[in-house]
Amino acid sequence: MIQALRGMKDILPSDNERFIYIIETASRIAKRYGYDYIETPLLEETSLFKRSVGESSDIVGKEMYQFIDKGGHDVCLRPEGTAGVVRAFIQNKLDKKGGIHRFYYHGPMFRYERPQKGRLREFHQFGCESFGEPSVFEDFTMILMIKDIFDTLGIGYTIKINSLGCPECMPGYREKLIEHLHDIRDGLCEDCQRRIETNPIRVLDCKVDSCQALLKVSPVIVENLCESCDSDFNTLIGLMKSHKLPFELDPKLVRGLDYYTRTAFEFVSSEIGAQSAIAGGGRYNRLVEFLGGKPTPAVGFALGIERIMELVEMPEKGRQGLYLGFMEPEAIGTILELAHRKRQSETVHTEYGKKSLKAHLKAADRLGAKRIGIIGEDEMKAGEIWIKDLETKEEKRIAIDQFD
Repeated sequence: MIQALRGMKDILPSDNERFIYIIETASRIAKRYGYDYIETPLLEETSLFKRSVGESSDIVGKEMYQFIDKGGHDVCLRPEGTAGVVRAFIQNKLDKKGGIHRFYYHGPMFRYERPQKGRLREFHQFGCESFGEPSVFEDFTMILMIKDIFDTLGIGYTIKINSLGCPECMPGYREKLIEHLHDIRDGLCEDCQRRIETNPIRVLDCKVDSCQALLKVSPVIVENLCESCDSDFNTLIGLMKSHKLPFELDPKLVRGLDYYTRTAFEFVSSEIGAQSAIAGGGRYNRLVEFLGGKPTPAVGFALGIERIMELVEMPEKGRQGLYLGFMEPEAIGTILELAHRKRQSETVHTEYGKKSLKAHLKAADRLGAKRIGIIGEDEMKAGEIWIKDLETKEEKRIAIDQFD
């Protein structure tokens, strides 16, 4: 028997209602904030992610589904959504048009990592990207959008925030951090020792307990910010406090991608085991330029749909739709005609086989239908249909041409 690949999961009818509800809720809220839908290919050139996510990142170094296609091109399945949206932004010359451009997207991403609860090799994200607005108020507004999404879905959270500085203040901090990391090098894991030379900021993101213990006294970026970054970060903190958002400062929050600058944030939940990120993002003012576009300020986020599936409070839903069936085979044509007409305004379930009334009622109940319509021998002779409301239990016979 052929089975789904490890880390790849079917979304069955038992889960798809929740899955669709998350996407529709997030999309509706993003539209209210002025975001338009964008869709980018699942397959991109590998160089796109090497230049954006960073060759020193685990995503590029260990986790990408990468291969050479039949045309000899080095390609990969997208491991995250931002880089593809930035590529589309540049390719379609939106960077040269100026103004503000805001996009939302959703779809599958792929990373070859160890599957675990809420973390798969094929997973789905919802994300937003804003281009052209340099103000920290845009960062905060994006945080408010995520808040609205999670509040609507009934998910509790805490927000972690940090600043990653800019090209003016980051180099000085980087030198201080490298000096400290060399002092504790022997106690760090193999990955962290390698990152000292390739991307020392990523050491702060290490999840190994022994490394985190050594990093407790490491220099922090928020104490080394330039005047502009410090002003923006203090403004963000003030906004978080004035709106009474549940947040904490996390000087070790660097995110897993190399393109972030200034604001970085994560929404974390303690309802899925240890505190785990359920959404995250930040500002990436240099990424458009890195990928060959005109320098453009930008900020974005993504949330993991599988990560929050079990946390979502679904709204109560009563019975919905109509079930149509017959007790005389000659009525099948009428049932099909009625079903097609009624499907213009509601969900209709049809039964093509002859069944007893009891069997039809059981089938309609199993499907959660609100109403059932049956044509039996008497109804067929009279040109009528028997209707029952399965919530109120009211039943009646009406002429087929009057059935609305």
